[in-house]
Amino acid sequence: MTSYLRANTQAMHAPASARSFVLFLELQSLFWWHIVHLFSSANIRKPVTRRFINPRPKQGSLTMEEQDTNTGKRKHDDAPESQETGGRDKKRRGAGGKKLRPGERYVPPPQKRNPEVSFGQEHFDETSYFFEGGLRKVSPYYFDFKTYCKGRWVGKSLLEVFKSEFRAESVEYYEKAAKEGRIRLNESPVDDLSVVLRNNDHMRNTVHRHEPPVIGAPLKILVDDGEVLVVDKPASIPVHPCGRFRHNTVIFILGKEHGVSKLHTVHRLDRLTSGVLLFARTLETSKKLDQLVRDRQLEKEYVCRVEGEFPEGELICEEPILVVSFKIGLCRVDPKGKESRTVFQRLSFNGKTSVVRCLPLTGRTHQIRVHLQYLGFPILNDPIYGSLAWGPHRAKGGLVGKSDEELLQALVEEHRSQESLHLLDFVDDCGAAKEAEKTKAFPTQTEEENSSQVPPEEHQSFGSTGAESGQKSPPGSRDHLCSECKLVRPDPTEKELVMYLHALRYKGPDFEYSTQLPVWAEADWEETDLS
Repeated sequence: MTSYLRANTQAMHAPASARSFVLFLELQSLFWWHIVHLFSSANIRKPVTRRFINPRPKQGSLTMEEQDTNTGKRKHDDAPESQETGGRDKKRRGAGGKKLRPGERYVPPPQKRNPEVSFGQEHFDETSYFFEGGLRKVSPYYFDFKTYCKGRWVGKSLLEVFKSEFRAESVEYYEKAAKEGRIRLNESPVDDLSVVLRNNDHMRNTVHRHEPPVIGAPLKILVDDGEVLVVDKPASIPVHPCGRFRHNTVIFILGKEHGVSKLHTVHRLDRLTSGVLLFARTLETSKKLDQLVRDRQLEKEYVCRVEGEFPEGELICEEPILVVSFKIGLCRVDPKGKESRTVFQRLSFNGKTSVVRCLPLTGRTHQIRVHLQYLGFPILNDPIYGSLAWGPHRAKGGLVGKSDEELLQALVEEHRSQESLHLLDFVDDCGAAKEAEKTKAFPTQTEEENSSQVPPEEHQSFGSTGAESGQKSPPGSRDHLCSECKLVRPDPTEKELVMYLHALRYKGPDFEYSTQLPVWAEADWEETDLS
């Protein structure tokens, strides 16, 4: 400090030019001192937020340092908020920190779904079975279809979406359903379908649900050792809930009648296919079996009955298979398809049809059915690959003569004329099926696994109307808005419920599961009138 004063005293007696030079040096020195101090390592380590901390925090609040040591939660967050400010603050936080403009709707953020959730007792208790005419039937019940607003719906009104996406019911139906509180948006009843949808809107539609009947044969459990569950699946029963089926599925029958849940699927069978169906009881077993499938160490053997006299001896088909429509799993032989290989061997011939042993060495969709169609021997009662929509020769040798779009449309037209569109197993979002099924009572919405039953606020009792041989709603289950309740459908025939393809055996390195041959696979079996 003394040297600093001495320098200034000397500078005062120096010439003007010298004093200016000394002043310049002092200013330059002060400038660099501030620069070094500002960017020193000590200041870099300090959080920027420290500059905004109130040095005298109010009573009951925490400083940022205290907040960090208490998992970032302020004490007053747990305290009840005043009526004047608490609601406004909460609303702003819920709306992403933005104030809602007058008339603007609040849309809650989407909820994360728990991947561990599976079907449980609350789902199994939604309704019950009853048996009639050899069929397993489901009593109609109220059910919630749930979905988040899709991107293509944003900016459209609910009415526009119902008109374009959910044409299974009329606009008048949706208007009446809204008035009765059956349509909800973000858990609030919608009384005006002109409301405009926004991103993350959650929609709920309560419907009176009817399920098609399936074969009433029991679901036999072949093995249940704590690691795997093996069942003999009857034809006509889907494995998982899909489309119009929920309770009339293997998963729900096992849960409702055998108390079995939380199963892991190893493979699947088509709805009309019967035979060995394998589930894993634990995640560890599921991973092990999945690896066997990927490594092609799981041998599968099927048996089927085909039209005509199949050649004797072993016949191998290696034609590549291409998926034509993912919506119904429609496939055909095509050079651009995936490598496929199936080994066939005739077991018997009764003069009209042949029983054939099938060994699929690859796992393509509908592989056995497509290869047999290509060879000119479609499976008996195959509603897709035995259809005349493929042409007079039904795609024998890969000759179709139609584009994929024309083929799909021909299939729809054929089954529409026979009132058997359900045999095509369209998924929910298939436009062709929605257009063709406009008169049916089921909305084409995606079913969430955690959907649950919603009791109706009111419903009418069911009288004894309708034909005795048709599908009717059991007493007490009729709904005054449901269009399906007003219809009487004939029960499906065996031809509609059974395709003569059966999964006979599944074999791994250290296990083998098999069933008995079905009756129709016996050598002396003769086809009766199945219509």
